[in-house]
Amino acid sequence: MNELIPEFQKLHPNITVKQTNFPYDDYNQKVATLVPAGKGPDIINLYYGWIPKYVQAGYIQPLPEKGFSEADLKQDFFPVVEAGKLNGKYWAVPTAVRTLALYYNKDLFKKAGLDPNKAPATWDELIEYAKKLTQRDDKGQLVVEGVTWQPNSQIHHWYRDALIYQAGGKDTSDDRKKYLWNDTPAGLEAFKFLTDIPAVHKVGQKDFYETDINAFKKGYAAITIDGSNVLGGIKKDAPNLNFGTAPLPSYKAKATQSSYWANAITKGVSGKKLEAATEFLKFLTSKEVEEKWVEKVGELPAKKDVALQDKYAKDPVLGAFIQQLPDAHAHFFVDEVKERDNFVEATDKVVLNKADAKTAFEELVKKNQALYDEYWSKQK
Repeated sequence: MNELIPEFQKLHPNITVKQTNFPYDDYNQKVATLVPAGKGPDIINLYYGWIPKYVQAGYIQPLPEKGFSEADLKQDFFPVVEAGKLNGKYWAVPTAVRTLALYYNKDLFKKAGLDPNKAPATWDELIEYAKKLTQRDDKGQLVVEGVTWQPNSQIHHWYRDALIYQAGGKDTSDDRKKYLWNDTPAGLEAFKFLTDIPAVHKVGQKDFYETDINAFKKGYAAITIDGSNVLGGIKKDAPNLNFGTAPLPSYKAKATQSSYWANAITKGVSGKKLEAATEFLKFLTSKEVEEKWVEKVGELPAKKDVALQDKYAKDPVLGAFIQQLPDAHAHFFVDEVKERDNFVEATDKVVLNKADAKTAFEELVKKNQALYDEYWSKQK
């Protein structure tokens, strides 16, 4: 952004852009304090999962139809942009999107006698490979994870937007008012597959080397599930890591998760400031900016015509992410933090406390449905 802002101002010398950064942990609190007081920014960057709460709180306004019509958004962007639509209006637009894919350490594959150019393609193969890749010392302590297990990182996304669909189920109803996880056997089957990784197969462990991506970067995890957004960090922190990427292992169907950080215009911005904010958002979603973003950060272009260029779609690393975009799902969060925490609590009950998976799963669905019921009861 520090590079992009001067570029924008050269194109629009009558518009001045000032960027302010907030610590992640304080971000939502800062917004809650500054925006209602009229002291907040004209444009705000937010996680797409926060959009319903921001709309409900009155922090943001719908995207201006003049710059971002529904027809153009549907035509130009991948379907995940629909996650930013609420009450018939679009509230935020992304520069880039993320999908989950499988990362694997080629050197550890060779050491385990596995083909370093062939990643697991199915649920069964994932477990089979992970067992061969897991290493423990003489005392039985984990030395190398076959596959990472960090439920508060990407696993809760992997579950709701990929595994459930792969098992033949669905995340939520079309009107986004009901959790469908337990409407078919798929939800529980996917939940058990996931919790069996550490509890039954013992090929992964929570908080191993602090985080899943940290363990992978350091060579202590053979396989991890993560987004394209970590590519920049791997390049910076582990430039010599010999790794590959592949689509998520599938089951009855193909699916992956998609998410994004988006830009929205805060409530109360009008007149010349609204025009300036609209121009800046149009700049941030331009082909030139999206190309710079993917090359600097690793996140995928949000526009179809940019992402599907051969230089990205056929890239040996990025290609695994891009080819999954047509099968990507973005969960509608009414409370991203609580929904994630409920998932972590449920998996902890099974993995750490040896609770019955079905009981923990049913309690999880009930808790999350209660969040949805509360949210929708407050909507007009």
